[in-house]
Amino acid sequence: MRMMTSRKANAHILYDAQTAPQTGQPALMPEHFTGAWWRSRDAVTGQAPGRGESLFVQAGDQAWVLRHYRRGGLVARLSAEHYVWTGPERNRAFRECRLLATLFERGLAVPQPIGACAWRTGALYQAALITRRIDGAQPLASLVQTPQAATHHDALLTACGRMIRRFHDEGLDHVDLNARNILIDDQETPWLIDLDRCRLRRAGRWQADNLARLERSLEKFAPGQAKTLMAPINHGYQSS
Repeated sequence: MRMMTSRKANAHILYDAQTAPQTGQPALMPEHFTGAWWRSRDAVTGQAPGRGESLFVQAGDQAWVLRHYRRGGLVARLSAEHYVWTGPERNRAFRECRLLATLFERGLAVPQPIGACAWRTGALYQAALITRRIDGAQPLASLVQTPQAATHHDALLTACGRMIRRFHDEGLDHVDLNARNILIDDQETPWLIDLDRCRLRRAGRWQADNLARLERSLEKFAPGQAKTLMAPINHGYQSS
């Protein structure tokens, strides 16, 4: 990947120079990170569930996901989409985009990053990220909501454990490892998404904390089944 940076007015942009031409221009522009631009070209093909606006868009012969950063919890009552500006390379979109690029180039199962944009307004900024859409993907959360999920998806859950172990071996601390952030594609291959605030670090207690967070998530989507579902995940994790 060849990551480039540019600036237009108050917008700072980081993009993969090899995929930007899908928009018909040599570089990504600020308008490419807005839903309005894609809607005006009738290029929006769907919307992902979750906090904020995550749009599926068609860029040339590629399918992309446009995600705007939104806050959750109590702090969202003060500002749902503004963050404190601490520099162009320290904004959340740039950091996630560069982390994705690093992991993607290492061959890990993350979406290919296309670009990131941060719009600065004084001491605050808003941000958006574009990634390549994973064909036929659906969240693990939607697959575990049946009593027979553990037996019907034993091999898949084991594969999820192996995937998580590989990320951990590379040092990725996924601070929001939950069943919605594990996607399963049409070949039943698991992928990891939403790396906002994640980082690479040395092995430590955080690895067990990631798995515990996933188990709590499974209990939320499949009450009473979490420990049963975690058994093949832990098996895959430990056997890798």
